[in-house]
Amino acid sequence: MGNHEVPTALTCARRSARNLWLRCTLRRSQQEAVASSMMTATSDNFFNAYAIFLGASLAQMGFVTGLPQLFGAMSQLVSVWLASHFSRRGFIVCCAALQAVVVLAMGVLAAFRPEHAVWIFIALAVGYHGFINLIQPHWRAWMGSIVPERRRGTFFAARTRLTMGASLSVFFIGGGILTFTDSRQMAWLGFTLLFSIAAMGRFVSAWLLLQMHDPDPREAKQRGVFIQTIRNFRGAWKDKTFRQYSLFVASMQAMVAISAPFFAVYMLEDLHFSYIEFVLASVASIATQFVTLKFWGRFSDQFGNRLVMIITSCMIPSLPLLWLFSDNYLYILLIQAFSGLAWSGFTLSTANYLYDIRPFRSDFATYAALQASLSAGFVFVGAMVGGTIASHAADFLVWSGWNTWLSSPIFVVFLVSTILRAFVTLWFIPRSVEPKVRPRPQLLQLIFRIRGFNAISGVSLDWLTVVKCRKNND
Repeated sequence: MGNHEVPTALTCARRSARNLWLRCTLRRSQQEAVASSMMTATSDNFFNAYAIFLGASLAQMGFVTGLPQLFGAMSQLVSVWLASHFSRRGFIVCCAALQAVVVLAMGVLAAFRPEHAVWIFIALAVGYHGFINLIQPHWRAWMGSIVPERRRGTFFAARTRLTMGASLSVFFIGGGILTFTDSRQMAWLGFTLLFSIAAMGRFVSAWLLLQMHDPDPREAKQRGVFIQTIRNFRGAWKDKTFRQYSLFVASMQAMVAISAPFFAVYMLEDLHFSYIEFVLASVASIATQFVTLKFWGRFSDQFGNRLVMIITSCMIPSLPLLWLFSDNYLYILLIQAFSGLAWSGFTLSTANYLYDIRPFRSDFATYAALQASLSAGFVFVGAMVGGTIASHAADFLVWSGWNTWLSSPIFVVFLVSTILRAFVTLWFIPRSVEPKVRPRPQLLQLIFRIRGFNAISGVSLDWLTVVKCRKNND
């Protein structure tokens, strides 16, 4: 009898110890979500405004959008190889701390505004996105190893609510700080305070990550990881349906990148919005995206993701065009809300579509990483094209005589983006297919962890955090 009591006691002690570190780690993770949101709310929504404050030219605005995305994608490709030389938690904490230093440097830049400040900011933005993408794959793996499968939906839904609440709070506070300081001709102080708050949030985030438990502290080193990744990419690219889907998504994001940096320029420079008005216009899109995800999820379940992709990809070309008709503030808020409706459906349906079209039992991470890398490259090209068009738009309006009905050179960029978005949509519609729907993680469990929101280019979904799929009983 006694022989059975000892292992039972040991088992209970081990289970109790595991429950203790698990509860503590999950609690720390929720706190970390709030801390890191102080940083992401700044980066996702104030980078363009900051570049304008530093005096970025229209051509440089293209670099602000495109170059960080390109280097971010490259960082994610080397992340697995680089992190294999360190403990996982140590690597993540180190990258988070270095990212906080980068954000703090952005605040210092606002205070001193040295020569070539815009190019220094672009370099810092490259570092910022690089660290995010170095962290991302290992953060996913870490969360996957500590969050029990049965609790992942609830956990990430709660985490998303915290992230959203904290992000919007910081966004509004930042807009208020910038409006107040700008009214006193001290916008530099506002940006310094804003980036200092963001850096402090990331430092706290790094400290909380350090307090979390990692049950798998070191990933086994694998030789030839990078070469194998390239081989996996080549194999995935041979799939015609996936290839056409990837070209469609990447091309659409490229055409969006042509105009994306210039909405902030138009609002702040041409319409002379205050920073708080700029924030409210952005929130109109962000809030609509968040609210309408549920609607699009149900719609796609009933009618299929292909139909949602077609509907929303037909809506997206009109978004920049609508800005030409009025500069009334309420009208712009309505445009932004309509933009949020379109982008939430587009992002959700394209994420679901990728999940469905990949070959059965294939590595989903390979397909998602290839699509993301391709999109980053296309976004860079689109942003460069947009910057070039914007730089010559004023001369073009004078030469063509269109300046009599186009009040801003930026409208040329909006028109080009509209036309090219429409071409991408028309190319894809006849090539799209309705794939066989596989059992997928439930939408409302938010297993695709909402990573961030952007007022112009939509919600970012992290589809590599997966929980138990719902069973198909039909």
